[in-house]
This record gives sequence, structure tokens and C-alpha cells, in this order.
Amino acid sequence: MDTTVTSSPVMPRLNEPAPAFDAPTTHGRKTLADYRGRWLVLFSHPADFTPVCTTEFIAFAKRHADFQALDCDLLGLSIDSHYSHIAWERNIKEKFGVEITFPIIADLSMQVAKAYGMIQPGASDTSAVRATFIIDPEGILRAMVYYPMSNGRSIDEFVRLVKAMQTSDAHKVATPEGWQPGDKVIVPPPATAEAAEGRMGEGYECTDWYFCKKAL
Repeated sequence: MDTTVTSSPVMPRLNEPAPAFDAPTTHGRKTLADYRGRWLVLFSHPADFTPVCTTEFIAFAKRHADFQALDCDLLGLSIDSHYSHIAWERNIKEKFGVEITFPIIADLSMQVAKAYGMIQPGASDTSAVRATFIIDPEGILRAMVYYPMSNGRSIDEFVRLVKAMQTSDAHKVATPEGWQPGDKVIVPPPATAEAAEGRMGEGYECTDWYFCKKAL
């Protein structure tokens, strides 16, 4: 009987400091500290010159200005050299007419990929899966999403999620499914029986004491 134990990848945890890194990119060396004071979307892809990844990078590039308007930077990563990244960027510009304006980490050592749990043995031992991490201006990991190798991500959702988290931080509220700016937000439910008793008379749009909305 095979008793070999396969170690699980190290996984970062939400609401804790994101793993620090110091890595070469297509825009020179970058560290996590470089992004202090701004939001950061760090995302990995399995390999350069692959079709699904190409569609994702084109979509990220087309929404780059929207992320920037939210004080949010983009940073890509794959386990390829920066020469490969540069060649792929040039190919995307030539063949698809889209310029990649954000840096891409060249993670040949896999140090960053391993620190962020991007290497998933069930999917690949040599490529980073499609993982996306949203890090806040204090360097805290606020969200992470993993996708299978075969399916591309929705970049619109990451724009929406950054807006939603920024709204929650600014107003101390939650946001419902599919929330968009201008939609009503969810008021945190009362934490005591006394507060619950009075909630319905506080002027919110309430379905019940625990479920109330308001406009911002």
C-alpha cells in the first residue's frame, strides 16, 4: 500500500497580512511594500502564450483604468521568465491591438506562487492556477478567488468587488448579492435583544429585525 503523504500548499488567510514578496517584473523589481496605501489585485495565470490566459490579460488591460480610478493597482504573475512575459505582451499588442500596461511577476523560483498557495498539486505541480488576491492599502488580504485551469475569470466581478469592499469600509455596511454602486446596502444586524427590539423603528427598510437596508 502506498503511504506517501502529499503536503498541502501553504494557503494565505483572509484578514491577515498578505505574504510579502520581492520579485522581478516587466516593470522592474516590485515588493508588496511598494503598494502600501493603495489597493492591489494580484493575479496568477498558468502560462504565457496560452489562449484562456490571453483573454484574461486582455480583459484586465481593458479595465486597468477602472481599477486605477479606485486607487487600485494590477500585478500579474506566472512561472515564466520576464523575457517570455515581454514577448507575450508584444504578441498581444501585435495580434490583438491591446497594450498590457501593468507589471507581470516573473516567478521562476515559484517563491511568490508558493507563498500565496497558487501551486495546487491536484491541478498542476509546475504552473500557478488561476488565483486572484485583493489586498487593501494596509497590506491585509481581503479576498481570494481560485479558478480551474480550463475556465477564465470575470474581470468585471473584481472591479465590482473592490468597489463593494471600499463601500463597506467607508460606511461600515455589508453589500448584498450582485451589489452595484447606487444600490441599497445592508445595515449590520443588531447584536443585543434590546437593539433588535428597536431596530424596526430606526427608519431603515426592514424585512425583519435582522435584515434591513438603506440607501447611501
